[in-house]
Amino acid sequence: MNQLEGWQRYDHLINRTYRFKNYYETIAFVNAVAWLSHSEDHHPELAVSYNKCQVEYSTHSIHGLSENDFICAAKVNALFKI
Repeated sequence: MNQLEGWQRYDHLINRTYRFKNYYETIAFVNAVAWLSHSEDHHPELAVSYNKCQVEYSTHSIHGLSENDFICAAKVNALFKI
């Protein structure tokens, strides 16, 4: 978790809330996460509001965390820095 800036770990999931200046930037980020999720075939839970998006990863098939959750979280962090 030390390498995943801003992410919190709970029993069976990890999550992070990203904050933006406005709705347009929030939705642009959500669309980028959707594209990434489709290409990775690993889809997070998203909670979206005007200027923030909460991203939550867990692997449903194992009812917990897998390596792929951490890989995808790192890729979402990279999207945020663009």
